[in-house]
Amino acid sequence: MFVLYSLLYSAALLLLLPFEYFKRPRELRGRWLRERMGSAGAASEGLDSKPVWIHAVSVGEVIAAAPFIAGLKERHPSLPVVLSTVTDTGQKVAREKLAGAAEVFYLPFDLVFIVRRAMRRLRPALFVAIETELWPNIFRTCKKEGVPVLVLNGRLSEKSFRGYRKIRFFISRVLSRVDLFCMQEKVYQERIKALGVEEDRVRVTGNFKFDIKPSGTLPEWAGSLGSPVVVAGSTHEGEEELIISVFSELNQDFPGLNLVLAPRHPERFGRVETLVKERGLPCVRRSALARGSQLIAHRSEGNFSYSQPSAMSHELSAVGRRLSGTVFLLDTIGELASAYGVADVAIIGGSFVERGGHNPLEPAFWGKPVVCGPHMENFPFIADFYGEKGAIETDAERLSHVLKELIRSPQRRKAWGEKARSLYNDKVGAVARSVEVLERYLDAELPLAEEKPLS
Repeated sequence: MFVLYSLLYSAALLLLLPFEYFKRPRELRGRWLRERMGSAGAASEGLDSKPVWIHAVSVGEVIAAAPFIAGLKERHPSLPVVLSTVTDTGQKVAREKLAGAAEVFYLPFDLVFIVRRAMRRLRPALFVAIETELWPNIFRTCKKEGVPVLVLNGRLSEKSFRGYRKIRFFISRVLSRVDLFCMQEKVYQERIKALGVEEDRVRVTGNFKFDIKPSGTLPEWAGSLGSPVVVAGSTHEGEEELIISVFSELNQDFPGLNLVLAPRHPERFGRVETLVKERGLPCVRRSALARGSQLIAHRSEGNFSYSQPSAMSHELSAVGRRLSGTVFLLDTIGELASAYGVADVAIIGGSFVERGGHNPLEPAFWGKPVVCGPHMENFPFIADFYGEKGAIETDAERLSHVLKELIRSPQRRKAWGEKARSLYNDKVGAVARSVEVLERYLDAELPLAEEKPLS
């Protein structure tokens, strides 16, 4: 079966390689191809000891892996860590967030001769896949080379589970190459066991995302927004139309209402801006602001114009107005977690279309009321939030009503937000548990940092 998988993978690679190569910026193509062919790039240079190789496919997995890598480096500062991604956005975020903590490169294509080349260059002590990223030839090569394979922060959606069950005869052999699965939730533990993994190779350690703590500092542009503010994060096609329509309706009752809209995919920023303007709504793009600046809005004959006050222009701030009745398009990467701190109400994208939802923990960290659509399958723990009144489930038809009730009632917003924060705090600790698991697979002589307990 591994031979058949490799043949099918090779055929798909031959078809897609030219497209994947040329769709990237010219300056990135050479590095992308070299690393995907197993060079491992700068990650393989100057390693004094065997690194821990962590794979995080894209932005979400990189962000989830960041607190784990920080916890690991806190315990073992001299331990080299290398991190691979598949997507370009994952590379960008990893290089920004993990600078100095991990060397970043593209995952090699999953063909044995390419994987072996990367293994020879890296000589990893351990291979860690984040969130149940399954790579048959990487796992098989690690097993043959005596490199332990761990899955950390593992999850298995109902859709993936159904698909894997259809090829259980093959997937069980892939899973047999993994030494230990550390899953986020008991439901994922049961699913992975149903695919043939023995009970002693699976445990529940929790969700890294509960240990992700935004900086606790509001973004600089927060002072540009008047209140109330609705933040809609990680939205998908079909959701922006809904949210913009609801926002336009709510503006009739709350003329000062602002919407921070953060589409999930950067390539859709322009299209979303067009949708906003087609509804006749004022729209400001975050990228139009210089870093560290704010916007002041001025009303003239019913229309808004915007300017960026200089640090010394107190007079302008005094006569200007904060943004009011405006859609603020968050068209940058990496600011959404702190942007939720601006919110009076948070809407979770990917939950009003069949995408399984996105991370509700970031607004919960800030103590904000969380509103989700009916599709939160990627986050089974959300049922606890619903049951404890830490989040609200609704559908497209009732979204306007739910938001209206929350905006009208500061007391209700405070109660729901405080419960969300309490549930968030109850679930922290996945990073510490996972670091302890990983240490069992590393050399016993690995030096610890002195008097620096894992946070």
